[in-house]
Amino acid sequence: MTSTSETNGTFLAEIAWEVANQVGGIYTVIRSKVPQAKKVWGNNYLLIGPYIHHNAIADFEEHEEYDNPVGRAVLACREMGFEVHLGRWLVTGRPNTILLNPQSVMHELGNIKHFYWKNHHISFSKHDPLMDEVMAFGYMVFHLISALARELMKDQHTLLAHFHEWMGGTAIPDIRREQLPVKTIFTTHATMLGRYLAMNDQDFYGHLPFYDWEKEAANFDIETIVRLERACVHGAHVFTTVSDVTGRECAHLLGRSPDVITPNGLNIERFSVLHEVQNLHHKHKRALEQFIMGHFFHSYAFDLSKTLYFFTSGRFEYLNKGYDLTLEALARLNWKMKENNIPLTIVMFFITRQPTHSINAEVLNARAMLDKIGQNCDMIVRQIKEKLYVKAASSDTDHRLPNLNDLVDDYWRLRYRRTIQSWKGPGLPSVVTHNLVDDANDPILNYLRKANLVNRQEDKVKIVYHPDFIASTNPLFGMEYGEFVRACHV
Repeated sequence: MTSTSETNGTFLAEIAWEVANQVGGIYTVIRSKVPQAKKVWGNNYLLIGPYIHHNAIADFEEHEEYDNPVGRAVLACREMGFEVHLGRWLVTGRPNTILLNPQSVMHELGNIKHFYWKNHHISFSKHDPLMDEVMAFGYMVFHLISALARELMKDQHTLLAHFHEWMGGTAIPDIRREQLPVKTIFTTHATMLGRYLAMNDQDFYGHLPFYDWEKEAANFDIETIVRLERACVHGAHVFTTVSDVTGRECAHLLGRSPDVITPNGLNIERFSVLHEVQNLHHKHKRALEQFIMGHFFHSYAFDLSKTLYFFTSGRFEYLNKGYDLTLEALARLNWKMKENNIPLTIVMFFITRQPTHSINAEVLNARAMLDKIGQNCDMIVRQIKEKLYVKAASSDTDHRLPNLNDLVDDYWRLRYRRTIQSWKGPGLPSVVTHNLVDDANDPILNYLRKANLVNRQEDKVKIVYHPDFIASTNPLFGMEYGEFVRACHV
């Protein structure tokens, strides 16, 4: 492994659309590798991503450290009229991070697309707001990388630029065309055309060598994206992907075999002390059980000590991510567990992102009411403690424990009872936590309805479909995604 001392003359910039912007699994890949990257590269490590306001205000802390190559490159871009934010991403390792706001160059979008077509023969005939943002972001990245390379050359330092996916890599063709003094690496985690083909062809890998990529891209109306992806792949000095299987996919659909396979890995040090892992599991499981009680116990209760928590998480791709197979397996498991009267409960979480209007009001209210019950219990315990303490200290001959019910005021007895009565109800716990924009056509919900997996009391398998990613600001869970993962069993 390269040490920090060996990288003093080289600077690594890592560029991705999911830096401080959670869209799918790449966010977790980058976030989890930051501590090791910082350990190896030290202050010579930089992350570059898009400025998305609602994400940045929670996960990003700006600073004004301009007396260095990165700071001077930022100032140069601001002089061009770019909105550039310099600071640190608030994750473990707190890496130096630059966030670029694509909206600040939208007035240049026509020129950006025109010169991309002129120089790289990729047309943008259809209006796509996300594509517009990606192209504007790539334009800003190109100028930022150019300014940073100039600053580093003054100190005779070299720059490596590592791009993730086509959404982060649209600057690569221009970097190569302008022959900037930058070595580029491009990593794809899955090809866009491969995603579409796999969803529509059960024997995708068997047919892989025979696909005509241009014809298939036109068929799925993703020609521009596929051509951008190919331009990134062929423009990069080094091309990598995450598995041998994806490597085969790239060779046939993108026209280049990867130079290096870089599998997504685990930080083994995090799991080296078994008792610490177990302690953290129990700690976070107790927090998760607060959600379980709030979500299910207003309808019916089950034994939490005999409950297992499963989850699947990632970008919403119903077939590619195996949601269809998972749901089928859960339906069969539910039937077999009931047939054999197995005294366990399985709670299965689907954590993904789908368009929603809001959190379901009943789900949010049930969680809030459980918190209110907890507050009532805390006040009752405090009152019993105070009165019991006084009674114990003032007792003369009778040292027996008094009836604790007599130590609770009528007000708290009534409030305790009324809160529970208003919380309990006859309805079934919802299988989905949010109000989906297209509830009627959601494939997960449609399967659950067809299979009658609707969280009935007799069901051994319970479902929680959470169409948003988990964060500590989430009012339902109140925990980080990593803590949620530790709380689950599978």
